[in-house]
Amino acid sequence: MGSEDIGVRWQALAAFAQSHQCGWSLEPDPSGEQWGIHLADTPPHNRLLGPVFARGETCGLVVHNGDVVCRWGDTDRADMTFSVTKTCLALVTGVARDLGLIPDLDQPIAQRLPGIGFDSEHNQAITWRQMLQFTSEWSGSCFGVPDQVDHFRHIALQPTAPTGAKGSLRALQAPGTHWEYNDVRINQFSLALLHLFERSVVEVFDEYIMRPLGASTDWRWHGYDNSWVALNGQSIQSVPGGGHWGGGMVISTRDQARLAQLLVNRGRHGDRQLVSSEWVDEMVTPCDIAPFYGYFTWLNHRRALCKRAPESCFFAMGVGGQVILHDPENGLVGVYRWLDSAHIADVLDLTYEAL
Repeated sequence: MGSEDIGVRWQALAAFAQSHQCGWSLEPDPSGEQWGIHLADTPPHNRLLGPVFARGETCGLVVHNGDVVCRWGDTDRADMTFSVTKTCLALVTGVARDLGLIPDLDQPIAQRLPGIGFDSEHNQAITWRQMLQFTSEWSGSCFGVPDQVDHFRHIALQPTAPTGAKGSLRALQAPGTHWEYNDVRINQFSLALLHLFERSVVEVFDEYIMRPLGASTDWRWHGYDNSWVALNGQSIQSVPGGGHWGGGMVISTRDQARLAQLLVNRGRHGDRQLVSSEWVDEMVTPCDIAPFYGYFTWLNHRRALCKRAPESCFFAMGVGGQVILHDPENGLVGVYRWLDSAHIADVLDLTYEAL
């Protein structure tokens, strides 16, 4: 196939993505009807706690072997990225691991950080690994939101069917024995990282990841109005692992591509190892009881997310059609934003057709 034919295929991908964008309004609806995924929660937890922002049109970027081969829309605009933020928390955890702050992922968090919400009889056995894999079954309230809000949480990416109504109280299982996608527990995990570093998670992410990557200065990571923590005489804002209830990461497509390329390169950027290759390998190791999930990453288990992609590829995903493809086997990075979720699989297929 000639380069001209390949170029036409990349153009077809860009055109398809632009004609199949997310149906959300460009401006957040004051009532929360459009942007407030929190409205699926039970009152009084169906309200925003942090800021939300206007969004741009659909945009995207595909990088192959370090070269941009396809681009559409405004890839320099910083937008909310919702649960893609979770993968950023996994990178911060990798920094902690590499610095020796977490010598054993299977150590109960309460042993290292008493007094921050892991001390109850149920929670005291919860480990770092279980929090990273969504199997912790942590119980409590984080910044006023109880874990029950996420009970029976089910999203389209899960291979199993829902078993109950979201927010209905269910019996807790032993830590490590039940997988459940969540936003309350990941916020508790982010709070634990703040106490572990004894500083802002945002500062850590900036110092160890974003600045060494040469990222722009336009990204932001917002917390909640009530997520300020008094620690060592300072007031530090804890940040959430997504945009549920507002807040979370606001970042450009280009900066997301930089982060994705870092993971595809197994933690290496230029002549620097920003996070250990061993950590990146751990991030994409399947959870024993949920082999479609790693450490805040979605895995292409049995090629369920993309039939054309190798099973070794992995994804960061967020509501509103936020998708980041990492394919180390093919040296491929794809960042797709504000897609119609019904056509995400089509966009991924078109990417591999062009490749």
